[in-house]
Amino acid sequence: MSKFFRGVWVVISAPFRALWWIVSLPFRWIKNGIGFLRSEPSEQPLSEMFVSLTTEQETRQALVEEIEAFRKHLLRSVLWLVVGIGISFAFNQRMIEFLAVPVGGLDALKAIDVTESVGVFMRVSLIAGAAIAFIPIFFEFWLFAAPGLRPMEKTSSLIALPFAALLFIGGMAFSYYVILPSGLPILLNFIGVQAELRPTSYFNFVTGLMFWLGVAFEFPILIVALTMMRIVKPKMLKDQWRLAIVIIAILAAMITPTVDPVNMALVMVPTSALYFISIGLSYLVVFLQRKSDIEQETTE
Repeated sequence: MSKFFRGVWVVISAPFRALWWIVSLPFRWIKNGIGFLRSEPSEQPLSEMFVSLTTEQETRQALVEEIEAFRKHLLRSVLWLVVGIGISFAFNQRMIEFLAVPVGGLDALKAIDVTESVGVFMRVSLIAGAAIAFIPIFFEFWLFAAPGLRPMEKTSSLIALPFAALLFIGGMAFSYYVILPSGLPILLNFIGVQAELRPTSYFNFVTGLMFWLGVAFEFPILIVALTMMRIVKPKMLKDQWRLAIVIIAILAAMITPTVDPVNMALVMVPTSALYFISIGLSYLVVFLQRKSDIEQETTE
């Protein structure tokens, strides 16, 4: 009889338990997330790890599990990319028309190959899909690397995620609204020869410029990551600023569509400013790391 009443109670309470599970789900996520951010990584020197790989079965098993985890995150990143490309398909025509504005619209482009427009469609979809999937892919790799980071490093790298997206979008916007309007008129009528534009060459040029300048704007995030891993030190960045300016000038010459110094300066000025901002961020990361180390030693 007790089993009967227990079964009736399970049936009656099932909707309420389901409702409670749904309501408490965000709070459990927050609790698990806070616990994950506060967890400390296992400290083991690299030399000892290599020795353990040859002597301990558990270490080899842990390495296999890490490789499997990386494979899963990589697979999910590919799926996010597919989703981003699928979303970009719905807005592809509008994006193509938008990218053609600096040259006078699609009417200014003349295709000479049958499949040329198809290639343009696929390239724009791929670049736009990668931009849409940027944050989820970054988050997947963060999830893979986070267990090996300290709490401060986890939190700061997670906070850097939206800033990385904003910098990438800012670099693309800078190339579209500043570089293209100033560089295209020179290229289209260089030495007095009027250029006839093909869709393939034009969109390859525009998407390549926007993508690489967006990547260049990610430099502060890269410096912060390298500083957190203790590979780069702010003093080295400060001492080598002259060499950095030379490297930035070379990269600006490679990215800039024209050879005139004005457009090259338009690329150099923001990237140089980002470099000096990176030095300040690197000092901030080192300060926070030292503070975290002191607190950890005090706790111990």
